[in-house]
Amino acid sequence: MKKVKFFLSFVLALLISTNAFAKGIEITGAGASFPAPIYTKWAEQYKGVSGDSLNYASIGSGGGVKQIKEKTVDFGATDNPLKGDELEKEGMVQFPAIIGGVVVIFNLDGINQGELRIDGDTTAKIFAGEILKWNDKQIAALNPGKKLPDQDITVITRSDSSGTTKIFTDYLSAASASWKEKIGSGGTVNWTAKSNTGGKGNEGVAANVTRIKGGVGYVEYAYAKSNKIPYFSMKNHDGKFVMPNLESFGAAAANANWAGTPGMGIALVNQKGEKSWPITGASFILMYKDSPNKEKTTAALKFFEWSFKNGGKSAAELDYVALPASVTDYVAKNVWSQIKK
Repeated sequence: MKKVKFFLSFVLALLISTNAFAKGIEITGAGASFPAPIYTKWAEQYKGVSGDSLNYASIGSGGGVKQIKEKTVDFGATDNPLKGDELEKEGMVQFPAIIGGVVVIFNLDGINQGELRIDGDTTAKIFAGEILKWNDKQIAALNPGKKLPDQDITVITRSDSSGTTKIFTDYLSAASASWKEKIGSGGTVNWTAKSNTGGKGNEGVAANVTRIKGGVGYVEYAYAKSNKIPYFSMKNHDGKFVMPNLESFGAAAANANWAGTPGMGIALVNQKGEKSWPITGASFILMYKDSPNKEKTTAALKFFEWSFKNGGKSAAELDYVALPASVTDYVAKNVWSQIKK
């Protein structure tokens, strides 16, 4: 009889613990579409080892900043980092979570990824609406011997406030004095190309470029690769044509001075180095120092701690560059330490 009671008690305890594990804590985050594929992958893996789940809404960097300020999520995500004074005013901290690259994609029959070259000045003129045809002499000069179609260019950009747009327009401003003067950089800008068509999120831009013949747009590299959308090789700061990959993203981020920038909000575009990809960027996390829900804040920090330690392989498989250990150590000691748990 004692054995039966012991067995029943054991089963009951097991059921209770299993049920508690199954429920776990649901962490909520929202924002940038740039890192959404890796956050989704990390969330899937983390739930398997912790029982906690992450519900991440890919709504664009502007939406992520808005939602964290409204305290409707446990963290916001943005590729357009907030300045140090705004972070201080809002009582928030900010830290990088992942590094990736933005690529210029196109839809031309018979031309595949990497078969066309482009530079910053030409890219700026295309997106400003100054180059209207694919066989324009400036594009042709970068691609000698390549037969380019006499086809109209349709420019496809983000319709929402976007960190990917901020990274892209930061690059165009660095590469073209004319772009910097007339249009500038930001999460939203006044696109001047008459052919401009908007798409929501990286997903929307990728879908529109795939749909529209002669289309050209910009997306985070993982979206181009997973959807098999052709992209350009690009001329970098040192005058070398490079392809987007882990090596070229990593080369651009190699000498970043994270600690020396308020909120760690550095720009990685147009970095020096023969192997550097010119449109590289980091994606950032925003959290309150004194959150109204300490339990969920702690759970979110545990998620990122686990992801930083265990998520490098998954990041590489999705063509992101994981943060170096020196950076994640700095984040844990100097940023997370400011958060009340």
